[in-house]
Amino acid sequence: MTQPTETDTIWVTQEAYDRLQQELQHLKGDVWADITAKISAARDEGDLKENGGYHAAREEQGKTKARIDQLESMLRRAEVGDKPADDGLVEAGMIVTIRFEGDDDTEQFLLGSRELLSMDSSVEIDVYSPTSPLGSALMGKSPGDTVSYETPNGKSITVEVVAAKPY
Repeated sequence: MTQPTETDTIWVTQEAYDRLQQELQHLKGDVWADITAKISAARDEGDLKENGGYHAAREEQGKTKARIDQLESMLRRAEVGDKPADDGLVEAGMIVTIRFEGDDDTEQFLLGSRELLSMDSSVEIDVYSPTSPLGSALMGKSPGDTVSYETPNGKSITVEVVAAKPY
C-alpha cells in the first residue's frame, strides 16, 4: 500500500478528530516540555558524546516530533463527518465484508482511516481508503452487488459485497 500524500483526504468522525486534537496538544505541551527539560538536564552533565540520557532524550524528541508532524498533517487533511447510517450502503466509516470471486471465504475491513479505530489496541482490522482501487469501486454499493477493480499491477479482481455496517 502506498503512503498517503499531503493531499489525500482522510475521513474521521468528530470523536476521532477531537481525540487527534487532544493528542496533538498533549504532545506539543506537557510531553515536549518534559523532553526539553531532560535534554537540558543532560547537557548540564557535560560531555554529550557518552551521555546516554542526552541521546535517549534526543531520540524521544525525534519520535515525538515525527508524531506531531503526522498528527498535524492528518488534521489538515481530515474531513469530519457523522457516523454513516446503518443502511447497508458502502461508504467511509463502514466495516465492509466482501467475498472474492471464486472464493467461499469472506474478508472484512474498515473503509476509511486508521484513525477511526478506537484507542483499543486489541482491535485488529485492515483499513482501506475510500480512494484506493478497492475502496472507490465499492463506494455506494449494497450487499449482493458485484464490482471489479484494477489493482496497481493491472490485474482485474471481482468482489461481491456481503455486508456493510457502521464501525
